[in-house]
Amino acid sequence: MSGHAEPAAEYRTEYRIEDLAHHSGATVRTIRAYQDRGLLPRPERRGRSNVYGDTHLARLRQIADLLDRGYTLTSIKELLEAWDAGRGLGGVLGLVAEVQGPWTDEVADRISREDLEATFGGKPDEEAIAEAVELGVLERIPGRDDEFLVPSPQELAVAAELYAAGVPLPAISGHLRELRGQVEHIATRFLEFTTEHVFARYLGHRPPTDADAAEAATMVRRLRPLAQQTVDAELARAMRTFATRHLQHHLGAEGPPAPSDQRRRVALPVTTIDAVQRLVGPEHVAMFIAAATERELHARTLDALTTIHEESEEVDQIR
Repeated sequence: MSGHAEPAAEYRTEYRIEDLAHHSGATVRTIRAYQDRGLLPRPERRGRSNVYGDTHLARLRQIADLLDRGYTLTSIKELLEAWDAGRGLGGVLGLVAEVQGPWTDEVADRISREDLEATFGGKPDEEAIAEAVELGVLERIPGRDDEFLVPSPQELAVAAELYAAGVPLPAISGHLRELRGQVEHIATRFLEFTTEHVFARYLGHRPPTDADAAEAATMVRRLRPLAQQTVDAELARAMRTFATRHLQHHLGAEGPPAPSDQRRRVALPVTTIDAVQRLVGPEHVAMFIAAATERELHARTLDALTTIHEESEEVDQIR
């Protein structure tokens, strides 16, 4: 009998494809599709059976996590190939976490149906609740009909103040929809601006190197508050200007006449801007919209004059 213990055999978990599907949450069909697309390594062949290991299970969980983060299968393949080549995913996943993390310090809250009804009229209003859920102001809690999640307590508080001031709930919902479209346009422009002037240098590689992704994540943290700070400052300036003008108008005060060439900003849907840009190019967007507007005004003026002329002729004929 030897005095030395035999080394323990290294334990290795092995799975049939059905077992791998059960442990990973993916279907057998999905696993085979991932193999065909090169996202998942081929299994070992043991006689007539295919055998999978822990590396396959780990890879399936990585793919599921990246899909949850919004990546496409094509992008995931590029990321995994970079990882397999030794470039690492730490910086990339850190950048994803930075972008997808909360962009506000606000903490979600809950509100009971009873308190909600007391705040908005004291009577059940299922239509208003459905509208609030559709807008994301409220979220239903599975298994709880008497309570709602409030992602932004501040937004709900604003709605409550407007309602208390006499604004009906449908008007509040309509205003929020309109405001959201305008704010999404601002967010899109800010992202385009920062991408062009700041982040373009980090996006030269697909996927970016680990170092570039980590540096870009740091830049996101630095620039994240700038959009809100800029909007806050500009909104305060605009509110003071237009509220003063509005008050002067209703009090009958005469303000200085506005110059005839004064420019005003008008918010347009992003889809409209994109469609015009594809049609005439980015440098001609403003000119095209202005010309189209002038054309519409001229057409309506001609229509109005034609109508007046026809009505005048009808009157003459009656006489």
